[in-house]
Amino acid sequence: MLSRTAENLYWMARYLERAETMARLIEVGARMHLMPDTADGYRSEWESILHASGTAEGFDRKYGEAVERNIVSYLFFDRENPSSVASCLSSARENARIVRTALTLPVWDALNSAYQELKQIQRTPRSDLEIGDLTEWTNKQTALVQGTMAATLLRNDGYDFLNIGYHLERADNTARLMDVKYYVLLPDADYVGSGLDNYQWMTLLRAMQMHRSFHHAYGGEITPRKIVDLLILNPACPRSLHTAVQGATDHLHRLSRSYGSTTEAQTKVRGLLGELAETQVSDIFDEGLHEFLERFVGDVAAVGSEVSRTYLGGSRA
Repeated sequence: MLSRTAENLYWMARYLERAETMARLIEVGARMHLMPDTADGYRSEWESILHASGTAEGFDRKYGEAVERNIVSYLFFDRENPSSVASCLSSARENARIVRTALTLPVWDALNSAYQELKQIQRTPRSDLEIGDLTEWTNKQTALVQGTMAATLLRNDGYDFLNIGYHLERADNTARLMDVKYYVLLPDADYVGSGLDNYQWMTLLRAMQMHRSFHHAYGGEITPRKIVDLLILNPACPRSLHTAVQGATDHLHRLSRSYGSTTEAQTKVRGLLGELAETQVSDIFDEGLHEFLERFVGDVAAVGSEVSRTYLGGSRA
């Protein structure tokens, strides 16, 4: 496969997953914002969303005040924000358009239909749009595209590049979603382990649609340790860091067999998977959850950079 084709497929998948995560971040902010502000020194929930998503600097330059209407505009609609839902879906469609011959008609139709519906949403008065509806729409559209990919694409190297992009983006984004808790609770660490702390964890689980899975897997009281185990270490959880890194490892291994050589990309991802397999929840809290997640995001970025250097025609942020 040409490196340029591989790059377009890889980034198509990354942009789709990023669009879903931006919508989920908006929902997390909206849910947490409903909580009474009883703790002196709390950061704004909306500011926490910007920091966790890595978009705070761009937002400050354009909007300044971190209030709901500005956050929703920037993270969902704003084409000047390359990570907004609108920008990500547009970028995913453009990457798909360039390599339409590498995709099936159902995949293209699902993605193009989402893009056309997005244009209709953008023409709707903002006062008529609910955050929950925007999140639900985004989740449905990305799930439809991913479903058609899984159901109709050949399991060739193009499919591997799609899934490597998808799993690396999910690993990065799950870590960022979890890190919202760090930014919300700072600097008042006294609230860690409180009822408010646990409520915010439940809010995060609901936004990630993992609350039922949590109760099936663990039952009983919701605690930070159980949630960290589910979203970081549990290989049965589809959104866990372990599952995402395992998926990227599997598809990179398939490429190494197809191309007859192992590269630094395989070495790096296997090292990251091995570290997760040996990590205990206590190790994460000993290091500090934020510090662990920050380091993990850096490690995933290093794998992505190696994939770009080894296989793709270029690199994008």
